[in-house]
Amino acid sequence: MILRSFLFLIVISILPAMGPLQACEGAKACELDGRSYHIRMPDDWDGETALPVLLHFHGWGRQGDLIVKHQRISGHTRRRGVLLVAPNGRGRTWDFWDQDSADVPFAAAVIEDVAKRFPIDRDRIFVSGYSYGAAMAWRYACENGNGVAGLLAVSGTLRQSERCPQAPKHIRHVHGFADTVMDFPMGPDGDETHPVALWREALGCGAGRRLPQWEIVSFLSFERWHWDNCDRGHTVTLDLHSGGHFIPHGWIGWQLDQLMGRVPQYP
Repeated sequence: MILRSFLFLIVISILPAMGPLQACEGAKACELDGRSYHIRMPDDWDGETALPVLLHFHGWGRQGDLIVKHQRISGHTRRRGVLLVAPNGRGRTWDFWDQDSADVPFAAAVIEDVAKRFPIDRDRIFVSGYSYGAAMAWRYACENGNGVAGLLAVSGTLRQSERCPQAPKHIRHVHGFADTVMDFPMGPDGDETHPVALWREALGCGAGRRLPQWEIVSFLSFERWHWDNCDRGHTVTLDLHSGGHFIPHGWIGWQLDQLMGRVPQYP
């Protein structure tokens, strides 16, 4: 009886510390003002260190519960000490077409709600997305990007004629020439750097450098364009490949490694 009472007191004493994690994690959504989002904790977090955050917008027809178990997304954040946050879009999609999207303040509120549950590193908040989610990540960065360390967008953009009042510190975009879902946004006269024209103009970037081909996996080679001559230390990077509409294996993890100054971890 004494032992049982002692164990009960131990459990009660640790419940407050476990509360944020137990309240919502993985498939169990966190509720926020009639909407919701999902989180996935990194492996081996010590419970105290401020966490970098990857806010990832799901593709059309999906929800955040898929993102937090997706090996090409959460498989990389978990090993790198990054807290993955995946908001749920209304109707399984996002309102990114025009300015003043209600999804921008919602996503900003998600970050603030996460900050009430966990210590976060506000200097290392990254925003990403795939397909329609990539376009939503662009919209978020366009309207609320000044506090974003990096935009990691996969196969989805805004119109390059958009005017963005804010911008992340670093922009990383990847797109396949054979994409027929969110078609590759080729520029005039076959300008393959057009997918990031919006950011290059907004940030006053000079001429870009075309870097040698590099590989993430053996069957997919990448051509990289890089602009590190933009205003106020901003950078823009465009990765191109011959494939279609998918998240390249290892791409998100490698971008996080580079932006966080880590030794790259191979998938």
